[in-house]
Amino acid sequence: MAVLTTTRGEPLQRLRDLAARGRLEECYDETVPLLAELADDPGARPDWARRAGRLLARADRDAVLARHPHLTRVTVAVTGQSTAADVVEPLTGELARHGLLLNPVVGDHGAYLRDLTDPSGVFHGMTCDLALCLLDDSTIFAEVPAVWHPDDVARAATEVAERIEGLARHRAVTGAGTLVLNTLPLPRERTHQLIDHRSRARLGMTWREFNTRLLRLGAELPGVVVIDLDPLVAASGPVADARLAQYAGARIGAPLLDAYAREVAHLARALTGRTRKCLVLDLDNTLWDGVLGDDGHDGIAAAGTLRGDAFGAFQRAVRQLASQGVILAVSSKNERGAVLDALRTHPDLLLREGDFARVYADWEPKSGHLTAVAAALGIGDDALVFADDSPAERAEVRHSGVRAAVVPLDEEPALHLQRLLVDGWFDTLALTTEDRVRAAHYRAAGSRAELRAGAGSHADFLRGLDVQVALSAPESHEYERLAQLTQRTNQFNMTGLRLTPAEVAAAAADPGRLLLAARTADRFGANGLTGALLATRDGDVLRLDNAWLSCRVLARGVEQTLFAAVLAHARDTGHRMVLAGFRPTARNGRAAGLYPSLGFTAEGEHDGLLLFRHDLRRLPAVPEHVRTTGSAATGFDGRERP
Repeated sequence: MAVLTTTRGEPLQRLRDLAARGRLEECYDETVPLLAELADDPGARPDWARRAGRLLARADRDAVLARHPHLTRVTVAVTGQSTAADVVEPLTGELARHGLLLNPVVGDHGAYLRDLTDPSGVFHGMTCDLALCLLDDSTIFAEVPAVWHPDDVARAATEVAERIEGLARHRAVTGAGTLVLNTLPLPRERTHQLIDHRSRARLGMTWREFNTRLLRLGAELPGVVVIDLDPLVAASGPVADARLAQYAGARIGAPLLDAYAREVAHLARALTGRTRKCLVLDLDNTLWDGVLGDDGHDGIAAAGTLRGDAFGAFQRAVRQLASQGVILAVSSKNERGAVLDALRTHPDLLLREGDFARVYADWEPKSGHLTAVAAALGIGDDALVFADDSPAERAEVRHSGVRAAVVPLDEEPALHLQRLLVDGWFDTLALTTEDRVRAAHYRAAGSRAELRAGAGSHADFLRGLDVQVALSAPESHEYERLAQLTQRTNQFNMTGLRLTPAEVAAAAADPGRLLLAARTADRFGANGLTGALLATRDGDVLRLDNAWLSCRVLARGVEQTLFAAVLAHARDTGHRMVLAGFRPTARNGRAAGLYPSLGFTAEGEHDGLLLFRHDLRRLPAVPEHVRTTGSAATGFDGRERP
């Protein structure tokens, strides 16, 4: 597909033209660069996603997928206390921007409990990726008397909270898609019906206690996410339009729904393996005020002036992201020696050379820097986020074919942080121990690269690396990490299956399933939980549902070790054969030949899934350079299997 070239203000018109000519299905994947351009344009209307979604909703979804099978369909159930259907248009636009095709199912007005729990409800028996339950102030005020007191609101809030907690806990146990709740804004029209400040204070306390109970569900229950609307209200303005709230029951207005849809899109992106991993930063007028080549070492600033302090604040926020596992790299048009000197010695800088996994400073195109960063870290270029204040540099990257997300910074450093965070590129469902030490893992990658460069061959490198693999059932505290691995892994994801923490817990507890975790280490340190495999026992057949392996440990013999152990386990526990499948995607091509290399024979294809069989007569060996722990004669948890 040719990359579309558009000028400012044209992307939405291009969508209108495609819709008018009936070509949305044919050209649907062209919407990704168009919508990225709209989202990054500071002059675009704030409701661009709603307007784009209205046009894209005309497309036949089945026809779109038939023409573009690489797109991912996301089924979203939508219900709520009042009018919830208005979120569909902006959500369609936001998801399309990330290559996701929305399949919405809208429940009945004001019937969220029936929709989500009743066997006669709209969603009964439906498999969905997300279930949005939009709550608003009427969720509570619908249950208070016409003339009310703060105590009435407190009683109603307690009853509603208990019902919602029951709903959330039920869905967390059943694993019926991720349930998305939200905190309730408290409009002034409610608080100021009370004329004394003490009563208003009591109402505010009740309201915040209710919202705290909701947020606690998101913090504690797997499969439940609670979107806090307070920051969105602060950024987007009024909760609702008073006229639409009264006449149409729209208690959440369009601007707030647009912001909510963007947050949901970030969540869908995380659930479908699209969370970004690495932030690549420009330096001049991005991390510091000034141009190093022109102003010199002493002429740049990140403190001590109004503008300098803004750059310092941006650096602090970047360090905060890095502390949670976001990898940092530099792409700068500067002399490398001058850049390293500044990073090592400039007194204003909070970020130092050691904070960056890679530093590229030369006069080559920045798209080449990004490609080099991805290759050095062993991740796809679609795992990168590139932030730069230069429109020319951003355009070069955007039109180079590199799949990095592009963050448009400008001349106003006070807005850098807002621009970086608005799209939640690094959002994930939960933070794990492996996330917090990821930067150390990638610093160790530099030592591995030095070992590789000094080795006579790849085999010599592997022997010197001292790879260790521990195989066992996951511990309960590892369910979040294992789910995250399934959601983030793309290069070694054999069928595309992804799991939530609740689904991981259910599989671990099911005696008919085999769930295996692989923890790896080498001479440079532990890598943590970097691999997993899920299988189903079907009589004397073991069916491999999927296997996942972090890109950090690919091509070190870990994948061969994982499957060799599972095949040995299948034979030793009385299975006659092992069946497996491989679903080719744009990202997992490097795993395409693995099953034949392990002795599997091809069995044809079904619905895009390539089928393989292993008769367990001749098993592959664990690579000689790998040391393993974990017994294939058991279920990898110390319990004998029948």
